[in-house]
Amino acid sequence: MNYPVNFLAIILSALIPLLIRFIWFNPKVFGKAWMRASDLTDEKAKGANMMLIIGFSLFFNFLIAFVLATMVVHQTGVFALFAGEPNMGNPDSPAAQELANFMKVHGDKFRSFGHGALHGTITGLLFVMPIIATQALYERRGFNYIAINSGYWIVSLALMGGLICAWR
Repeated sequence: MNYPVNFLAIILSALIPLLIRFIWFNPKVFGKAWMRASDLTDEKAKGANMMLIIGFSLFFNFLIAFVLATMVVHQTGVFALFAGEPNMGNPDSPAAQELANFMKVHGDKFRSFGHGALHGTITGLLFVMPIIATQALYERRGFNYIAINSGYWIVSLALMGGLICAWR
């Protein structure tokens, strides 16, 4: 029985926020407005170790993609229900047979780019945006800060969710 999530899709989807970031935070898009909203100067930005930042970003994006997979591929919940059943490693066990039959009937339901993008968008709007907004309130950041950063993550999570969900 194959796990319903493609781990290559998770790895590749971890690249999406990095690619979106290069566009989103470009000075010709939202970069200048984001720097003003973040109180970031050119001098501060030039002093950053970009290799370290990109490396950690990729690592964190992988963690996000791994968790996002459980939200956008509904079949992962079914696997979780059966995980503790006795003899699940034996394909002839009753539980393994029941799971195999379930996956035969329902394994491809809601496995589309659009469905994953919908769940990625919902995750961005209802989970990530409130976190960013709460943090921004305490940091005394304005609406532009919240909108730019939340928008970036909503778009990134939508594309990540779409890729993860559609790629079987």
